[in-house]
Amino acid sequence: MTVAQSTLLDPAASFTEWGFAVSPSSRPSLLPVTDLVDLALRRNPKRSHLLVSRVLAKHVPTEPGIAVAAGLLLGMQVRHALRPHADTDTLVRDAASRFHDLLAGEPWSNANRAVAIADLCRDLRCQPASPDVATIGYAETATGLGQLVADSLGSYYIHSTRHAVTGPEAVRPYAAFEESHSHATYHQLLPTRHSALSGVGTIVLVDDELSTGATIVNTITALHATAPHRHYIVASLIDLRPAAERTRLDGLAAKLDCRITVVSLANGDIALPGDLPAKAASYVSHFANELVSASKAGDVSVLDLTRSVDPIRSARFGNSARATASGADRIAEEVATVVPPTGRLLILATEEFMALPLAMACALQQRLPRASVRYSTSTRSPIAVIDRQGYPVRSAVSFDSHNATTDGPGRRYAYNFNQAGQRFDHVLVLAEPGTQEAALTGPGCLAEAVSMTGASVHVVLLPAAPPFPTPGEGPSFGSYAASEVRWLIKDLSFAELEAPTAVRETAIQSGRANYAESLPQEYEPSSEYEELYKAALSRSASRVACAVGRVTEQVLALRAGAPVLVSLARAGTPVGILMKRWAAKVHCVDLPHYTASIVRGVGIDQTALSYLASHYAPERIMFVDGWTGKGAIARELEAAVAEFWRTDGARFSPELAVLADPGHCSEIFGTRDDFLIPSACLNSTVSGLVSRTVFNRDLVFDDDFHGAKYYRELASKDVSEAFLNTVSERFADVYDNVVTSAGAGTVESVGDRSADWSGWAAVERISKDFGINNTNLVKPGVGETTRVLLRRVPWKILVRSTSREDVQHVLLLAKLRDVDVEYVDDLPYTCVGLIHPLRRAVSMTDADAKAEAL
Repeated sequence: MTVAQSTLLDPAASFTEWGFAVSPSSRPSLLPVTDLVDLALRRNPKRSHLLVSRVLAKHVPTEPGIAVAAGLLLGMQVRHALRPHADTDTLVRDAASRFHDLLAGEPWSNANRAVAIADLCRDLRCQPASPDVATIGYAETATGLGQLVADSLGSYYIHSTRHAVTGPEAVRPYAAFEESHSHATYHQLLPTRHSALSGVGTIVLVDDELSTGATIVNTITALHATAPHRHYIVASLIDLRPAAERTRLDGLAAKLDCRITVVSLANGDIALPGDLPAKAASYVSHFANELVSASKAGDVSVLDLTRSVDPIRSARFGNSARATASGADRIAEEVATVVPPTGRLLILATEEFMALPLAMACALQQRLPRASVRYSTSTRSPIAVIDRQGYPVRSAVSFDSHNATTDGPGRRYAYNFNQAGQRFDHVLVLAEPGTQEAALTGPGCLAEAVSMTGASVHVVLLPAAPPFPTPGEGPSFGSYAASEVRWLIKDLSFAELEAPTAVRETAIQSGRANYAESLPQEYEPSSEYEELYKAALSRSASRVACAVGRVTEQVLALRAGAPVLVSLARAGTPVGILMKRWAAKVHCVDLPHYTASIVRGVGIDQTALSYLASHYAPERIMFVDGWTGKGAIARELEAAVAEFWRTDGARFSPELAVLADPGHCSEIFGTRDDFLIPSACLNSTVSGLVSRTVFNRDLVFDDDFHGAKYYRELASKDVSEAFLNTVSERFADVYDNVVTSAGAGTVESVGDRSADWSGWAAVERISKDFGINNTNLVKPGVGETTRVLLRRVPWKILVRSTSREDVQHVLLLAKLRDVDVEYVDDLPYTCVGLIHPLRRAVSMTDADAKAEAL
């Protein structure tokens, strides 16, 4: 709203008189501490003084390249601490010398200066990745600095936050700690994947200054209690700790049995006389604050980029190395169209949102070489303003907060709009992505306050990406209604992933590729096969409905009537929907239902588990699948949730509820009969037109869900809804049967549900008897045998002699693909599919092509 200025005498002289000073230390220092910091007073009873950085670009508008160079140079110091080497030490000292020369230069002139800054930043950036390192920056001051250090290391990055994260943005906290001297003391760490922190050997903690080290001690203690680490590196622009505090950190390392290393650009000493708080309070109380404004307020405009640039994910949820660079240039391209190519331009970021605006400021400086671009951010820190030469904070604006924080709403500040007697012509405001226009431009808000300096204000609105990917819903993904299921799946419909069956089989069996890296080709089923499917559905709809009722009743009992169903895509997806429908029809309960990917050899999607753990109590989750074969997926699930408990601290039950359990691998099932579940007959056309799931690292990145494709082009053949309706219509008919079997002492009752894994033993026998010696190539049960014939290169089909009428669709597929069928009297499954071993000739025949046309 206004610019506040004081009219007091020279504050520097008063500080000297008080004995309040920062001075070089006897300890070795890369740079003189006085190059990097000035002293100021603040209105805070917990700490009356403030160290104002000359290179951080927080309270003092700074050349973007200087702030970047400072962060990257600190990152180089960390890298040397990670891997000490004489050559690295030489590089650090050479870069520090160049940086020192730049700090001594005149920031408002010198045409060669921009080139020198750019060259230094380029030389500091060319560094390898550090996969066993995670970097943490402190809110709010060091969030941008921490990102720069992480960029220099090539490490994972997250910053602490004081933001209140609720609703769709809810993320399970990893750790919390206190910053005792701050206005808002409580910090949280909210990584979407806890393993990104718990699974690394070294944690780098980045702050702008170390004065006591108390916050560092609190942080390391909290982190080590969550997951111990071998090494902690504390990186700060300046280190002013007295000897006693340095010893305290050594004691903590000994107590925790770890290493703690401290690096900084400058070491120094700070003199804080005992009566400083009283003198500072008296000094501040006598400020003759004159509320002044420019003769004419600047205009305010809004640049809405919410539909022009990719959504931006906040670093408070964690990101991979160099994540800020991707969007900064695109934003700069848009911004360059609305600001003049000359004049004095300030890029004003807000509080914790520092890294991307700084990267954008650098990109904009390159696009506007004739403009004088500076960068700073707003803050919650109320600094005493003194408009006198030599004092670092000479003007201020104050306004209402616009972000929801843990300590509630309050006043916010931005400083030094009148720098060295020169005002800014334009101020470009970049607030946290997702901030609404009214929160920035209304009365008492940021834009109004800045406009009172006389500058033209351009408010840039940016789109926010949620911490987790947004679950897919029909009709935009899949043909199931949004009310039936939410897909924890990334839409890969754009990708060409289909490959011929023989090509996929060779790659899978040779070990060159996981089966989930590509997809089998999807074709429309023939009319003959469609009729066979309809006949199978007509015969078994009631049987399926009864199994649905039985398994749903068990799940409701096991989860206190409030389970969250998580079906395993894609065979489990229609089963999960049917269970949801049973609960709604019989119990009037609307169960949440998601579907997620599980891949043999990879496990269940860890991003999906993180999403679920942040939105529901893990003990409510019940995993759902269509059937068991030999139990490979049940074992995969058990191992995956155990690993997630170890790395991410959320304990999901490995229980798997299935419609049919012929493999005797689960204790929660509708039946143990090996019969045809009609949804196994078809591919996507009975599964919401969604492909099987994909885990391909060229398309699925660290924070993504596993992927799948939506085959919209097969809509005319889609029977997904018809299948669900046919089975659901039988619920009333089987209700009495379900209720009776649940309470009676039948084989389907609770007393006889132990899992003896006899199916796995049978598969091992078959593998040996037929000379395959690879259980992965033996697929037992009607559902798995059907998949072999539709997706893989089949060798033989084994059918129980008494079950010929139950597998007519299998026999048809085998005939079309010229696959031998053997009838076995004592087969424990209705049928078993044997995949062609690689050592035998694997080639596509005319019969294969004909079968693929199904």
